[in-house]
Amino acid sequence: MSVTEPLAPAPARDTSVDLLVIGSGTGMAAALAAAERGLDVLIVEKTDYVGGSTARSGGAFWIPASPILAESGAADSPQRAVEYTRAAVGDTAPEERWQAFLDHGPQTVEMLRRTTPLKFFWAKGYSDYHPELPGGSAVGRTCESRPFDASVLGAQRRRLRPGLLKAPVPMPVTGADYKWMNLLTRAPLRALPRVLRRAAQGIGGLAVGREYLAGGQALAAGLYAGVLRAGIPVWTRTALTGLLTEGETVTGARLVQDGREVTVTARRGVVLAAGGFDHDLAMRRKYQLESIEAGWSLGSEGNTGDAIGLAQEIGADVACLDQAWWFPEVAPLPGRSPQVLLAERSLPGSFMVDGTGNRFVNEATDYMSFGQTVQARERAGDPVGTMWLVFDQAYRNRYVFAGSLFPRMPIPPAWFEAGIAHRAATPGELAEAVGVPVDAFTGTFARFNALAATGTDHDFHRGASAYDRYYGDPTVAPNPNLRPLAGTLYAVRVVLGDLGTCGGLRADRHGRVLRTDGTPMRGLYALGNTAANAFGHTYPGAGATIGQGLVFGTIVAEHAALGEA
Repeated sequence: MSVTEPLAPAPARDTSVDLLVIGSGTGMAAALAAAERGLDVLIVEKTDYVGGSTARSGGAFWIPASPILAESGAADSPQRAVEYTRAAVGDTAPEERWQAFLDHGPQTVEMLRRTTPLKFFWAKGYSDYHPELPGGSAVGRTCESRPFDASVLGAQRRRLRPGLLKAPVPMPVTGADYKWMNLLTRAPLRALPRVLRRAAQGIGGLAVGREYLAGGQALAAGLYAGVLRAGIPVWTRTALTGLLTEGETVTGARLVQDGREVTVTARRGVVLAAGGFDHDLAMRRKYQLESIEAGWSLGSEGNTGDAIGLAQEIGADVACLDQAWWFPEVAPLPGRSPQVLLAERSLPGSFMVDGTGNRFVNEATDYMSFGQTVQARERAGDPVGTMWLVFDQAYRNRYVFAGSLFPRMPIPPAWFEAGIAHRAATPGELAEAVGVPVDAFTGTFARFNALAATGTDHDFHRGASAYDRYYGDPTVAPNPNLRPLAGTLYAVRVVLGDLGTCGGLRADRHGRVLRTDGTPMRGLYALGNTAANAFGHTYPGAGATIGQGLVFGTIVAEHAALGEA
């Protein structure tokens, strides 16, 4: 039987617990922290699978001044973290929210070490997304889980949400591995040992009954292993349909499992950790982009904003609904999942154009800033239109593309047939193929090549930031992000997807949901993408979304355990 075929859910029933957690992504951290403090906890999950969008993610987490960084020799400090976060966030989020995150980060890491079998490492060199700001770090603050043996889950392995990408052979690939594996043809001495080590770990592990996972799969599996070890029940296929109240206090929830309704009373509170409204197209078009399409979000299919809406019905306030963890993707074929573009936008021998045939962004910028540029254009009445990533044959020969096309592999014929990809011998022919003005595109092509030849992008400053250079090609000088294009040319259509929305319920420093008048709602908490981003309109570093979900799990559990909800 396939490990991705889920188990039947544990039967839901009327019951009473201390803390009810709605959602099984980073909500598992709240459950673990609460159970460690002696609370009786129940997790309910709307879908068949445990792990939420965390299991579909890269699995990195951004927690400044953590013990992992200190043990690895990173020159970080709480003071520098405050300086950077204040500069990055500005006035787009309350300081008490991000300060609480920074204050509780180290203890969250220690809690995870105590309550799960996970082991972590510093992804050294993975720069903060805005390292040029005061307190910013070019070596980064991002950490990851080491490859995790999912066989420890036993029969419950079938309940773990499948990931998005699979390696061509059974091998765990961390984000740090991916950076170098993508450069296998360019820096084989750095990349090949990683490939061989991970292949040996993956294939060798299977030979002795171990299944090593990496990224979000590893993090979700490790959290779930901790949940199982702690004896915390998880009801899958169980949806939230209403919040119970007595006066102004939330006392529990109505749930439905396979058409049968049950009631769970929560003595210390209900934690809404059910993701954002990734797949509520009407809501997304209302608050974010009219041009967004179904199927572009990478968030879990269960993220339809139910928890946010139900909390609003009892008076909860919302914030940052216009924000998402934007992520550019290859336009998906009908019925297929999107394929993300991360390093591809940074690598030399490529650039991007909008529907007018002009460049419009520093292609190598962080993905949220990229999306905000597209969003700002649409809101200003000057939409980017159809976006294209343009590259040459040398680029195609050297780098992995969209996580699935290895160097020299041909672009699938289906891409050409669907109009997602085009090939041409000259810039003019490529412009005609993709339907942009020929004069504008050929001018853009010539201008980009001239700038690339000098190593300085005077138009959009590509390669000026340490973050840009992290995913560049270190064998290309003087700028690892720039090289003139020549020979056979390609264009692949790009759409603006996301890792999930990051606007939601307004919460305070304890994770308590706030009413529209700013007062806290007793007995109701929110974290992860159900809560408004603690960093406002900013993505400070790789894994900030998972990082704040984990940390606010600790914060919520601490507050609930004190009985002050």
